[in-house]
Amino acid sequence: MEDKMQSLVALCKRRGFIFPGSEIYGGLTGTWDYGPLGVLLKRNIKQEWWKSMVELRDDVVGVDAAVMMNSTVWEKSGHLKAFTDPLVECKICHERFRADKRQEIKSHEEFHKGKKVEWTEPKNFNLLVKAYLGVLEGEQSEVYLRGEITQGAFVNFENVVSSTRVKIPFGIAQIGKAFRNEITPGNFTYRSREFEQMELEFFIENNDKEGNKWFEYWKEQRMKWYQSLGINKDNLRFRKHEDTERAHYAKYAEDIEYNAPFGWSEFEGIHHRGDYDLSAHSLNYIGENGVKFTPWVIETSGGVDRSLLFFLLDSYSKIDNRTLLKLHPKLAPIKVAVFPLLANKEDLVSKARKIYDDLKPHFMTAWDDRGNIGKRYLSQDEAGTPWCVTVDFQSLEDGTVTVRDRDTAKQKRVKIEELFEHFLNKLQ
Repeated sequence: MEDKMQSLVALCKRRGFIFPGSEIYGGLTGTWDYGPLGVLLKRNIKQEWWKSMVELRDDVVGVDAAVMMNSTVWEKSGHLKAFTDPLVECKICHERFRADKRQEIKSHEEFHKGKKVEWTEPKNFNLLVKAYLGVLEGEQSEVYLRGEITQGAFVNFENVVSSTRVKIPFGIAQIGKAFRNEITPGNFTYRSREFEQMELEFFIENNDKEGNKWFEYWKEQRMKWYQSLGINKDNLRFRKHEDTERAHYAKYAEDIEYNAPFGWSEFEGIHHRGDYDLSAHSLNYIGENGVKFTPWVIETSGGVDRSLLFFLLDSYSKIDNRTLLKLHPKLAPIKVAVFPLLANKEDLVSKARKIYDDLKPHFMTAWDDRGNIGKRYLSQDEAGTPWCVTVDFQSLEDGTVTVRDRDTAKQKRVKIEELFEHFLNKLQ
C-alpha cells in the first residue's frame, strides 16, 4: 500500500495534479499547489458538491464568508479557549505530536530505534493562525485567519433568514479556505496548514426527534454522494466519536473514513452541534407560531483536499503496462482528448481540429498530436481522461471516428455529428 502512495505522489507531480508549495525556494511545510490537472479536478469536486447540496435542493442556500473575521467571533464560538490540542514534544529531536495520537507517537519511538524516547508533559497550543491588519507598525490590529469556515454560516444566520424565504428546516452551505497551525503536517495533502472545506449547517427544531432524524438523514446522503462518484464502498466506513474525543461544540458526531495506505482516515464529519453556536452568538429564530427559539444544527463538514486525495487513491490502478486514474467522468479533469492519427497529414489534422473546436465549448477537451497513438492513450490514462477520439483515414471516407474507453481500452466507431450527444449522455 505504501508503494501505491509513493507512486501516486510521483504521478501527481509528473502530470500536474499537485506540486509542493513554494518548491523553488525549498518549499513551505504543509502547503501544496494544484497544477493544471489538479485545479480542474478540485473544481469538479466542488461543483458536484454544490450541485448536490444547493442547486438540486429547495431547502439549502449558499454563502461565501470572509476569511478574516472579527476576533469576537472566535471568542464567542469557543475557539480561542477550546481550539487547542494538547501536544507532547520529543526530547531527542523536539518534534511535537498531539497527545491523543498514540499511533504517531509509537511510530516516532520506533523511528529512533535504540534510543529511549522521553516526552514532555502535554501542553496546549493554539491552532488558529494570527494575522495583522493595518499599515503602521504599532497600530495594527490582531485578527485570526479562520480555523474553520463554519462560523461564516452562523454570523450570517439572521441575514440569510431576513433576505430569503427559507424556513426551518433549512441549510446554509459554503466552500472555502481555512488555516491551522498544524504541528505535524503529513501524508501528502492529508494534513495541511492551508486547506479547503465544503460544509453544510442545517438548522432544525430543537428536539431529539428532529435531531436524530436529520443526523441519520445527512449521514446517509453524504455516504451515498461519495459512492455515487466512484469511491469503492468497501473503502468507506462510519466511525462514531467517543465521549472523550468529541469537539467542544458537538452533542454527538460520526466521521466518514477512507481506508488509506496510512490507515483508516477521516475526511468528512457529521456533527450534531445542538444549539451551541447560535446560543453563543445570541441568535434565535421565530417559528410559524410566533414562538422564538434557538434552532439546533446538524453539520456536514468535508475536506476538499482530503476528498481529492482519496478520489485519486481509489481510482489509481495499474493494468499490464498501463497506469490509470479511473476517476468518475464527472470528476475527470479532462473529459475528452482528440487526436489525429498522424500529425503530418493535414487532412487528418484539420478534421480532428474541427472536432476539438466543436467539443471544447461543451466539455473540457484536450488536443494531442505528439508521438504515436499508443503513447497518447497511455498519457491520457494517467490523466484520468475517460474517452479519446481518434481521427483516422476511415474518418475521411465515412465521417466516423474511433472513440476509445479509458477503463476497458475498447474502441467503437461513432459518427462525428453524434459525438456531442454521445458524451453528454455518458456524463448524465
